[in-house]
Amino acid sequence: MLFRILLVISISTLAFSEESMQALYMKNGCSACHGIYAEGIGATPRLIGRDANVLKERLRDLKKGKTRSAFGTVMVSFAKGLSDEEIDQMAEYLSTLKKVPPKERYELLPDEDDGSS
Repeated sequence: MLFRILLVISISTLAFSEESMQALYMKNGCSACHGIYAEGIGATPRLIGRDANVLKERLRDLKKGKTRSAFGTVMVSFAKGLSDEEIDQMAEYLSTLKKVPPKERYELLPDEDDGSS
């Protein structure tokens, strides 16, 4: 019986996949402010590779309506839409991300003849 309980717990903690968390990240519009790679944009914080426990605590605070700045109020509605399990899974997912966009992506200049703006 104990083995079954441990097995269920193990399976449930591994139930999320990188693809499902990536889909949730995109569906919730996180990329609009935090970037496609969770790298942060402007004053919006970087989430990629952050400590999972810090992310969990921050998301739980936001879910309760606690924010540290006026900019954080936008996040309250997003955090309230996440279940506690999704918060845990999203924090774990973001903490393991290591992918960063290539620097060339931001440094490329359009050719004059390619019709780009």
